[in-house]
Amino acid sequence: MPNLSTHILDTSRGKPAPEVPVTLYRQTVESGWTKISTGITDSDGRFREFFSGGQEGLQVGVYKLHFEVAGYFRNRSVDTLYPFIEVVFTVANDKQHYHIPLLLNPYGYSTYRGS
Repeated sequence: MPNLSTHILDTSRGKPAPEVPVTLYRQTVESGWTKISTGITDSDGRFREFFSGGQEGLQVGVYKLHFEVAGYFRNRSVDTLYPFIEVVFTVANDKQHYHIPLLLNPYGYSTYRGS
């Protein structure tokens, strides 16, 4: 069962960040990072469909979410320091749901484990 979701809130606007490409990678010994899936945040700044067509959800291991934020800011005519943001996290229990929110502004960001 899929057990990963994310949400981006643009704290400079106080609104969700829609249409941001998000890519999930898993760390492997052989090749460094292996791409699992890619998607785009919806109108509420959320993305949940990292696993499709019966794919298992997260397994124990190290993952990263790559948020491609340059286009989001460019489309709003806002300069930004960060063209992309990567959040690396560890899955210790594959039976739990992992929600990784991103609080974003043009010159800073924060993340945490949500529920």
